[in-house]
Amino acid sequence: MRRALTALAAAVGLLVASAPQAGAYEPVNIVHTEKVQAGPYALTIGFSTWPLRAMQSLDWTFAPEGGIADKSGTLTMTAPGQAKEGRQRPLAKHPRKLEVWGLDIKSVDSPGDWTVRFRVEGPQGPGEGALTGLRVLEQPGPPMALSWSVSTLPLVGLVAFLAVAWRRTRGVAQ
Repeated sequence: MRRALTALAAAVGLLVASAPQAGAYEPVNIVHTEKVQAGPYALTIGFSTWPLRAMQSLDWTFAPEGGIADKSGTLTMTAPGQAKEGRQRPLAKHPRKLEVWGLDIKSVDSPGDWTVRFRVEGPQGPGEGALTGLRVLEQPGPPMALSWSVSTLPLVGLVAFLAVAWRRTRGVAQ
């Protein structure tokens, strides 16, 4: 009985000791940055993947000079060939890099030259700026239709197997 309690206490101790490491987030690794002037505010836009590709998730960070403590901002992304601007969204803290604004695992829908517009409100007043000509390349890998077609083959095989098994066992039960 003592051995079992000792083993149980050791297992619980290991579980409690390793929990903080298991719950830790992977840090945001910025591999490319671009500078934008939004009125009186200099913004550094960081990307966790470069070059950008359509339908590829990545982290975006937006770091105004002087920090985000006394500032707020909005972001608007415009797709290539789109006459009207996209939806305006407030800039919020990046979930894994709390000292800057950011988007966690955000992807862009289509290739081409994108425009990202910023509006920053702070102690020096409002400011607007844009990152124009943000080049997004074609989606990596095979075309989406081919990927989905290949990935559904196991499901088709399972349905065929179940249909054959059902037909074979149906006659036995009667």
